[in-house]
Amino acid sequence: MTNLADSLSRRGLLAVSAGCLATAAADAKDDLRVIDIHQHTDYSGRTDDQLVAHQRKMGVTKTVLLPSGYKHTPGLELGNTETCINLARSHPKEFVYFGNELPDIPTAREVLEKYLKAGALGIGEQKFHVDCDSPHMQLVAEIAREHHVPVLMHFQHDTYNLHIERFHTMLEKFPKVNFIGHAQTWWANIDRNCDQVTMYPKGKVTAGGITDRLLSDYPNMYGDLSAGSGLNSMLRDEDHARDFLRRHQNKLMFGSDCTDALGEGDTCLGAKILAAVRRLAPEPKMQRKIFHQNAMRIIKVKF
Repeated sequence: MTNLADSLSRRGLLAVSAGCLATAAADAKDDLRVIDIHQHTDYSGRTDDQLVAHQRKMGVTKTVLLPSGYKHTPGLELGNTETCINLARSHPKEFVYFGNELPDIPTAREVLEKYLKAGALGIGEQKFHVDCDSPHMQLVAEIAREHHVPVLMHFQHDTYNLHIERFHTMLEKFPKVNFIGHAQTWWANIDRNCDQVTMYPKGKVTAGGITDRLLSDYPNMYGDLSAGSGLNSMLRDEDHARDFLRRHQNKLMFGSDCTDALGEGDTCLGAKILAAVRRLAPEPKMQRKIFHQNAMRIIKVKF
């Protein structure tokens, strides 16, 4: 009887061990998934084939394509929504897309709703010379609320989405709309002592800036870690970055927004952002949130 009990006990132990190994293997596979919430077609002349190869080289599982409006933002050459749709249809397992349009033109609602009904998962990148709380951006927020999608915004002092210090009014007026902040002024304002005219500040950060407070105080505010501004926000003060990533791990999402064709090395911002997050937020649970779980929850990206 003892031998039988011992045999059953060993079998149970083996079963538990096998289950733990299976769970660990599943978790390890889960760790490899990366959603890039910020890329563009036709970016600085990069072809679709080069973009596909670039994302694969970075190890990205799924990419969100962000289009321009009907006319390019000055100094920013990238593809419109139709180019994003075409690439997403050609590679449906690897690409999804947002819809976009200038918010201050008469056809803004018509165009945005057309793309949302066609399958766009959000609105953006909104990068236009309007006040961030203007009637134009309120229209965009209303459309997002009606279609249950997020809005990704490029904040750049005196250039795009002006007056970030007033953006809390939008979050309060549209509590059901998820907004994703991005770019120079967004990331400079992690610092309570931010100089608004400095796009890429250096040196130590004093916690409690506008961005820090918006992420802390409003459940519908999120952050896009892409571009040189997102990378700079982590590297300028790594002690602050470790705490910031920990405190806002449920609010931050990986994005690349890089123009290179390689997907690796010093010229690839995306690769450097991935490396920075892995080093500064080494816990697998945090990485899973930042690399894909938050995007799955907020943008509804599916694998």
